Amino acid sequence: MERRNRSIEALKRLIYIDSLDAVERAAALVKWHDDYLLKSDIRDFDLELNEFKQLEELFFKNINFLKKHKEDSRLELIRLSKVKKFLQH
Repeated sequence: MERRNRSIEALKRLIYIDSLDAVERAAALVKWHDDYLLKSDIRDFDLELNEFKQLEELFFKNINFLKKHKEDSRLELIRLSKVKKFLQH
């Protein structure tokens, strides 16, 4: 039962994280990963089929979000670097 409760908690937390703004969402996803996947495996989750489908959808949606967030952050750093160079001259 404890495994089931932890799995449902992980799913609910991922649903909540999905509603956050970009910066908070990225940080929360890293923490979610550390809390639920660092010491265990996705195969350890005890969910019903429909819950697993929801988890799968959110999981891949957030992987794509993190890829885009990483690229956006990289471009922002480049832009800030250019502004810094401009202001120094």
